[in-house]
Amino acid sequence: MSTLTITLITLIAYQGVLLGIGFWAKERNHNERDFFLGGRNVGPFITAMSYGASSSSAWVLLGLTGYFYSTGLRALWILPGVWAGYVVVWLFIGPGLRRMAGKHDLVTLTDYLALGAKGAMRKLIVWLAAFMIIFSFSFYVAGQFQGAGTAFASAFNLPMSISVLIGAGVVLVYTWLGGFWAVSITDAVQAGLMLLVAIILPVAAIAALGGPGAYWQAITAQASSASAPGAGSLAGIGFIIGSLGIGIGPVGQPQLLTRLMAIDSEKDIRGGFVIALGWAIIVFSSMAILGLSARALIAPDMGAAEGVFFALSHRVLPGMLAGIVLAAVLSAIMSTADSLLLVAGSAAAHDLGLARRFPRHALLVSRLTTAVLCIAAVVLTLALPASIYGRVLFAWSALGAAFGPLIIAMAMGRPVRPAGVVITMISGFVLTIILYLQPNTPGDWAERVAPFIIGLGIALLMPRRKD
Repeated sequence: MSTLTITLITLIAYQGVLLGIGFWAKERNHNERDFFLGGRNVGPFITAMSYGASSSSAWVLLGLTGYFYSTGLRALWILPGVWAGYVVVWLFIGPGLRRMAGKHDLVTLTDYLALGAKGAMRKLIVWLAAFMIIFSFSFYVAGQFQGAGTAFASAFNLPMSISVLIGAGVVLVYTWLGGFWAVSITDAVQAGLMLLVAIILPVAAIAALGGPGAYWQAITAQASSASAPGAGSLAGIGFIIGSLGIGIGPVGQPQLLTRLMAIDSEKDIRGGFVIALGWAIIVFSSMAILGLSARALIAPDMGAAEGVFFALSHRVLPGMLAGIVLAAVLSAIMSTADSLLLVAGSAAAHDLGLARRFPRHALLVSRLTTAVLCIAAVVLTLALPASIYGRVLFAWSALGAAFGPLIIAMAMGRPVRPAGVVITMISGFVLTIILYLQPNTPGDWAERVAPFIIGLGIALLMPRRKD
């Protein structure tokens, strides 16, 4: 069979599995809490693997690999920042977040941010948070759909519009059917596929270069010929700070923190952390190896950097294996948008109260809001083309700066007064957008780090008054 046929068969089989999971999970959804949090009894393995998949996929497989290909060894500074983010979220924030979610029966991260606020101030916090989530996730989901479009174009030579519609349609169906359970399990399957690809493809790339010795020689030769500013220069320091600053983002990501709100018990967090961090170390390191290998194996073409993953797989893998890997990655990219759609749907249906206005049809309202958001992301994908890496990190930085400082303050036992919550959210979010629209700084350190630090300062200076 041809590579195209193998890819198509594998893809259809995998999508059949995803839809099957959606139908299975449909029977587990009896109320809004089941749909958005899986009844708050998800085990540590599923939580850890779905956390990894939700924090990665298209921006890691395509965006990060392309970034290493275009940037070189300097991009390695991203890795310790990402891993540090895992440590902070799971060990510093996770236990308290799960405890409060159970104690106060919280469904969304917005519920957590609004704890202690009442009346008009609570309503303002909820509406602001919901707007920021929906706005940012429109770009985030668009990045995932663009990844699906890139993958379909590579596999089947389909137009971008058709590719995006196919990917979005499958994601919407199983998210619509199964809610959080379907999303968590399909994300866990996706994480397993990413792990498989992260092992196979870098090994094949190193072998194509002639082995570990030849690989090391190739990347050190690249480093010696690089013209980038040194780590001791101001530009070099800015690049390092910006790269490490990517690790700040997870602290404010609703799609990740809701995983810890939904885990079965607080004691499961430590076991889940070991699985999640181990997965992240393997996958992110492998994408670094892959991107650096591509610099030696493929002629420089920085305009097509985010397609280098597929170009490399075609070059170093035999036809049958290349087809399977391509289909697995394509399916993984497609299934990443589910967590984002679910959280954005919860912001509209639960936080904004749409479901409460129609209590007898709360699940239907939740599903319809998810569908509307999916359509909006498709329109954004097709109308405003941009890089996957850029879309995702913009949303990542904006939400991180808006919510992260508040989460950190609460984890420190210094909850913020309601007015401080509003000021922190607005300052972090708006400042990120303003700096994003300005000329880039080295490593984009200004938009990734400065708004977060300013927001954290505001949060710590406005503690909640003791009753």
